[in-house]
Amino acid sequence: MTAVLGPIVAERGDEPAIIDDRGTTSWVELDSRVTRLVHALRARGLVAGDAVVTMLGNQSEFIEASLACAHAGWLLVPVNWHLVAREVAYVIDDASAAAVITDERWLPVVLDALALAEASALRARLVIDASALPDGFESYEDALASSHDGEIDDAQRGGPMFYTSGTTGFPKGVRSTLSTVGGPPEMLTLIAHSMAPMIGVTPGGRGVQLVCGPIYHSAQWVFGAGALCCGATVVMQHRFDAAEVLALIDRHQVTSMHLVPTQMVRMLELPDEVRENFSGASLTRIVHGAAPCPPSVKRRMIDWVGPVVAEYYGGTEGGFLSMIESEDWLTRPGSVGRPLEIMEIAIFDEEGASLPTNQPGQIWFRSLMGSKFEYHNAPEKTAAAHRGEGYATLGDVGFFDDDGYLYLSDRKIDMIVSGGVNIYPAEIEGVLVEHPDIIDAAVFGIPNTEMGESVHAALTLRLGVEWSSEFEGQLITFCRERLAGFKVPRSFEVHEELPRSAAGKLTKRDLRDPWWADVDRTI
Repeated sequence: MTAVLGPIVAERGDEPAIIDDRGTTSWVELDSRVTRLVHALRARGLVAGDAVVTMLGNQSEFIEASLACAHAGWLLVPVNWHLVAREVAYVIDDASAAAVITDERWLPVVLDALALAEASALRARLVIDASALPDGFESYEDALASSHDGEIDDAQRGGPMFYTSGTTGFPKGVRSTLSTVGGPPEMLTLIAHSMAPMIGVTPGGRGVQLVCGPIYHSAQWVFGAGALCCGATVVMQHRFDAAEVLALIDRHQVTSMHLVPTQMVRMLELPDEVRENFSGASLTRIVHGAAPCPPSVKRRMIDWVGPVVAEYYGGTEGGFLSMIESEDWLTRPGSVGRPLEIMEIAIFDEEGASLPTNQPGQIWFRSLMGSKFEYHNAPEKTAAAHRGEGYATLGDVGFFDDDGYLYLSDRKIDMIVSGGVNIYPAEIEGVLVEHPDIIDAAVFGIPNTEMGESVHAALTLRLGVEWSSEFEGQLITFCRERLAGFKVPRSFEVHEELPRSAAGKLTKRDLRDPWWADVDRTI
């Protein structure tokens, strides 16, 4: 039995561990399949320190791959399945992928990516549910069937390396304490148990965690894999559907879940008859984060489901930094809570001086447990996110009130958060100016009721080129061929010249601020 699942298997092996849209996997079945996957990939040449790239949906095989990596010393590299081939190819090469695991749904993108990538370290290619196997690929199920579930010798801890959108160009892998390779796999259990109160599960308990956002995202992975390692059953919804979420909660007696504000908006907008038929009596905790939540949305959510809604501030790089429960939030709307006991958060000005309460500045944090992060193959970006005395930043601006509660007020870095997904304009601007009729571009977020922000582009066109609906359609097609769909601008404006400072730097605030003038938030 695996080190992480063994204690749960011994106590309740036949109970459900994972429920997805194709059925139920018991704890004993999950343990066997994880073990078989470790042996199968080792037989194909993988060794500790290698990277396993997955392009999978919310399905049991994603958890299997995660736990296999956690017992064999491999880096799990989840790929956002919205990405296009050139973006996937970059991740495969940057991570030096030794194995690729995908599903038939994303096989065409993976094949195109492999045609573009060097993939010099690749030794295994597995595909799930493929009607026909391309050259070089093996059936995932056949690989497991021909393997065995004997004891894993030399088991050692591995972990995830999530890729975040880059401030310049392609995304960067984040290597954090979770990504540490080496040591006993039981460390994953200890980490999960330490996060259990925030996730909303009890170590050794029989909670039910719903994963209804894409599990390639670090937050969804933590809430899903973390809950599972604590003994909770994980229910996985393939793609978010608000009405189905309510049905899943009542059907499986879900006790906890993670949401982003966009999902809450969609749930609140369901017809009255759908919401009235929802019990939700089993829910004890809904945690949200990843994007600022309008106070009116959160207040409506608490009114509906009760004071079980908690909010955190954090990110892939630093994990959970602060948290606030419903009761505190109702008296301090807009706050993201107090720092966790293991975290220290400070507000500094541009010169590095500590700022007093109620004065905004850049938010810096450090772990009292010594946790650190770095950007894979990006030492300059790593250095820019750190300062002396062990402090690091996500690039946000905020302040503490007199009672020590943190508020976010702005972003120092140029970033858009749409539907809980971080989008960096520089990558989009780089694609736009590749178009032969565009000579300058500025991309920024504008208010969107459902998504929080939507991607908007200000452009300067080549002399003699006129803006038209036909040109806009051609430009969107041009972008979609080079960018994941969620990065493609949803709207445009055209200027004879974009505003720049005397030093030639684009003054994007001059473009962005008018869009936010009548909105009760700035991010």
